[in-house]
Amino acid sequence: MTRLPPYLHRPMTRRAFARAGLAAAGLAALSRGAWAQSALGPSTMPLPSRWVETPFFQTMVDDGKLPPIAERLPKQPLVADLKARGREIGKQGGEIITIAAKSRDLRYLSAIAYNRLVGYDETLVLRPDVLESVTNEDDRVITLNLRRGHRWSDGHPFTAEDFRYWWEDVALNKALSPAGPPIFMMIDGQLPTFSVIDEVTVRYEWQRPNPRFLPTLALPRDPMIYRPAHYMKKFHTKYSDPEGLAQAAARAKLKSWAALHNRMDDMFENSNTEIPTLGPWKIMNTSPATRFVFERNPYYHRVDEAGQQLPYVDKVIVDIASTGLFPAKANAGEVDFLARGLSMPDIPVLKEGEKAHGYRTLLWPIARGSQVALFPNLTVVDPVWRQLNRDVRFRRALSLGIDRHTINNAIFFGLGQEGNNTVREGSALFEPAFRTRYGIYDPEAANALLDEIGLTKRRGDGTRLLSDGRPLEIVVEVDGEGGMTVDTLQLIVEFWREIGVGLFIKPQDINVLRNRAYAGLPVMVAGFGLDNAIPTPEMLPSELAPIFQDNFAWPKWGQYIETKGKNGEACDVKEAKRLLTLYENWLSTANEVEQAGIWKEMLSNHADQQWSIGTVADALQPIILRDGLANFPKKALYSWDPTSLVGIYRVDEIYWDKPERRVAQAL
Repeated sequence: MTRLPPYLHRPMTRRAFARAGLAAAGLAALSRGAWAQSALGPSTMPLPSRWVETPFFQTMVDDGKLPPIAERLPKQPLVADLKARGREIGKQGGEIITIAAKSRDLRYLSAIAYNRLVGYDETLVLRPDVLESVTNEDDRVITLNLRRGHRWSDGHPFTAEDFRYWWEDVALNKALSPAGPPIFMMIDGQLPTFSVIDEVTVRYEWQRPNPRFLPTLALPRDPMIYRPAHYMKKFHTKYSDPEGLAQAAARAKLKSWAALHNRMDDMFENSNTEIPTLGPWKIMNTSPATRFVFERNPYYHRVDEAGQQLPYVDKVIVDIASTGLFPAKANAGEVDFLARGLSMPDIPVLKEGEKAHGYRTLLWPIARGSQVALFPNLTVVDPVWRQLNRDVRFRRALSLGIDRHTINNAIFFGLGQEGNNTVREGSALFEPAFRTRYGIYDPEAANALLDEIGLTKRRGDGTRLLSDGRPLEIVVEVDGEGGMTVDTLQLIVEFWREIGVGLFIKPQDINVLRNRAYAGLPVMVAGFGLDNAIPTPEMLPSELAPIFQDNFAWPKWGQYIETKGKNGEACDVKEAKRLLTLYENWLSTANEVEQAGIWKEMLSNHADQQWSIGTVADALQPIILRDGLANFPKKALYSWDPTSLVGIYRVDEIYWDKPERRVAQAL
């Protein structure tokens, strides 16, 4: 029997900052990034001298329908150190209106709300949040200490039973989790030993260090290694009548109790109004609807120094609208807060409406490796294209054939960083060569490389011919909603024509695009570069190794890893296999110096091999903020990972500083 390799058992310029208005101190903070065991201890902030009842709940408390605030909070709530971060103690009340393209996008509110067992603060230090503290013994024995007295939004205690239920009854249940527990829980294919120490303490023990466990808990897509057991047991055959569950599943047009359980098990998507939450707001209505309302959680675990329970804002209202209407609706003053769905080309329109409609447009640098990157598909099924895409000279030629300076000026107002898809300045892992190697405009060198490959035959219009006589015309597939991506590709059409390469743009629905990529059909895909371009050594270098199928450079290799060899193809390119080895090495050490060395070799490998072809980074993300909304940074970094869009900046601390504005919004 063939033995699978070990990694199959594992998962996963300062000038630019100055232009965006970020202080040098911010760069230093982002460069530190490390967390020590002490950083995962309990908060040292003293408890407030008194508790202030939330006005939103006062009537319910008076009527005996809800306990008073002192009985709703954990015994040791998380006290927000507002002053240390230059913020103010706010006022409770009011609502915030935002928009989303479809009801499924409500899940992004879970990322933005960003309440995690452990999460990053604004300097990318990992700290306890939902947990009171963590005891970490060399990433091998990790003990999670819950806040005593913490409750779910329905008032039921949040305890070790919620962790036990997820682990024993969900993750290890073949009907609910056919693929088994998530791979970040495993080392060398071995699961941890899970123990319930007491009502508020659980422990995970591995034979070897698992350095990815804690940072995975802080991801934008919360892995949620717990569940509200008291609620979910109603849908589990171990705890409820199997026949009754089968009938309930049939009424819901589902095939089994497991399908029903998985539908109701909605901790992130915000589609189930019944499931309790630990987050700041809870959804109150479901689809179909054009407006969704989230109301504050009476048992939320964060408070301010004055004894007020967070969040400050009572409600978040999400209206559904076409993405193409986002800039116009923001310009017309129809939203209080909006970031996702806006892009750099929208800035002029947004600026025009500021004075008339009482809002401001914040401009944050996007911490992405490249705003637009091209991914030659090394696992494409077409044999001629596969051979060509796997030739590093071809990938380098395409990169050298892009005039990034023109793209920067035409689309990014000249404010971007030109070069490869890599980490940015401000990360301790950045080196200038990672940005510039083969990332400059040199059409003469590009032509020479294409000639060297043997692509010397051309048709009448100058387009080179493939080895089988077809024209060298690349169909680049792209998400149909990626406006900046399409605009960038239209410029690259002209640049590549000069080196004898044709480019045709094929926009389509992102889900269709992903499925095509998993099947190995696209020759090349264009999309966003590295999600996390401000990593610290302790963060997972998972974007750099061929371990996930949603990386368009090597979807079938990633598929092979994710399915433990059942589907896809084993990586068979030497330089890419080196990335797998390096990722394996990263998983085997908890030493920060070693981890940093691994990161840098992987980044150097990417710059040399051009697995993805970057264009321009440091695009600006416009963020709409209504006048009167306070406690939100004027300048910061925007990204999916690790900032969870704007999540690490604590939107639960935003408040209305002008009572008349708060009243107007409520009306």
